[in-house]
Amino acid sequence: MFVYIRNPSNNFKQHLEPCIYRKQLCLLKWYINRSKYKTNIQQDYTWRFALEELEPVNTALVVTPHPDDAEFGCAGTAARLISEGKKVYYVVTTNGDKGGRKTDMTAEYLINARQEEQKEAAKVIGVSDVVFLPFGDGELEDNREVRGQLVYYIRKFKPDIVFTTDPFRSSFYIHRDHRITGLVTLDAVFPYARDLLHFPEHIEQGLDGHNVDEIFFWGSENPDTFIDVSSVIDLKIQALLKHKSQMGDYINEAGGEEGFANRMKEMGRKQIVKYDLKFEHAEMFRRYGIRRMMSED
Repeated sequence: MFVYIRNPSNNFKQHLEPCIYRKQLCLLKWYINRSKYKTNIQQDYTWRFALEELEPVNTALVVTPHPDDAEFGCAGTAARLISEGKKVYYVVTTNGDKGGRKTDMTAEYLINARQEEQKEAAKVIGVSDVVFLPFGDGELEDNREVRGQLVYYIRKFKPDIVFTTDPFRSSFYIHRDHRITGLVTLDAVFPYARDLLHFPEHIEQGLDGHNVDEIFFWGSENPDTFIDVSSVIDLKIQALLKHKSQMGDYINEAGGEEGFANRMKEMGRKQIVKYDLKFEHAEMFRRYGIRRMMSED
């Protein structure tokens, strides 16, 4: 699979929001100083693009806050990986029980409807399995219970790469569940999933520690990786259309499913123009190389 990677300039720090967390500072220090990519600086500090092949991937894990978020964030990339014979798993961190505005919707109805919609959407893409964690919509916490469940599934599925939502944004607000999901996933990936004394009960259940190679954050203010999903854009939209409880109003506003599909494609093309990409449709990520960072310490 081929992707565009942005090459950071020496003023890379100026493009990033302030980093509060020491862990992220370590990751950024590695990212800024890595020598794998040549730097090409222009006077206005705009970005250049380099074409790079993704490192070998056999298994990917998508950790998504709610049913439908994965379809927006990375379903096209998941579809491409699956088309190349890779395995992709979904873990949904909340049950979506409050994601509705109609007064006749109950929490029980939403849980059942949204989980069924997510299963159908995953089936369109070809996802191997979908796991739903038992936490309420808007009630996710950065605590040991949530972290332990994510560590369990990382150790079980043994992904080479993990996709999740970017928790580090400063210019606009994001749903609390998105922030918590991204933060806890980052912690679960490293060091918790690797180190056996974290959640040793998993070892008693036949699991082992696991090293994830890379994390891909979607929804980033500063994406550095752009994956061409032009060949699977229709699959991505078909998967989104399975989320009737969430997409229904948007479909009606667009005059039906065809209008919705055209609107989604047009929105995507605007991002292509913004970042001066060389393909028609893309998914965008901020990419952290966990294994490479650790090997360079």
